[in-house]
Amino acid sequence: MNRRILMIVTSNARMGSTGQATGLWAEELAVPYYRFVDAGLQVDLASPAGGAAPIDAGSLKPRGQNEPMVERWLADEASQAKLRATKKAADVDASTYDAVFLPGGHGTMWDLPGDAGVQRAVESAYGAGRLVASVCHGAAGLVSAKGPDGQPLVKGRRINSFTDEEEAAAGQTETVPFLLESRLRELGALFEGAPNWQSFSVRDGQFITGQNPQSSDRVALDVLNALGVKPAPQRTA
Repeated sequence: MNRRILMIVTSNARMGSTGQATGLWAEELAVPYYRFVDAGLQVDLASPAGGAAPIDAGSLKPRGQNEPMVERWLADEASQAKLRATKKAADVDASTYDAVFLPGGHGTMWDLPGDAGVQRAVESAYGAGRLVASVCHGAAGLVSAKGPDGQPLVKGRRINSFTDEEEAAAGQTETVPFLLESRLRELGALFEGAPNWQSFSVRDGQFITGQNPQSSDRVALDVLNALGVKPAPQRTA
């Protein structure tokens, strides 16, 4: 059976009313994307609005200076075409995928929590027994999801995300609409974090969540392990 991953990215390119540009954090898409593709999985991209998804310019260096998977992604026309034509989350049946994977970037904080399509994707995937994974601010896509009992889906679950301390270090505490770690705790999640910028992830049943860009590869490997798929040697092209 062909394993399939649905990656849901942000459609939002602005930090609220500040006008500051944001979007998807490149590493958090590129690194997991190629872990999955190289292992033989099909990867589809979706977003709240569908169509082209914005990349946070802060996550990119001049060509030739990025980490290898980002360089590979920038040079891969097929993957770039997918990013220019993401599916609308509301139009995708996430329950038919083996996992839903939510990369971060500050853009997610404004559009993932309030998007009904994203909420339904997370709820339907979880309800069908599929994996739900996120990296960094991608966990913003978990905060509105509820279980059949109406309780937050993360309640009582060991969950991780970009921490409040990391948000402060990034200088965005007063910019973001809410602090992600704090919101997850308020929803009843059993939050587990690590020191700033350390690679860290948590698995609790169907949930696999990672803390920051440095955790992207770790979360992807956790997903492959949970699916019983052997990782392939990493290629740079």
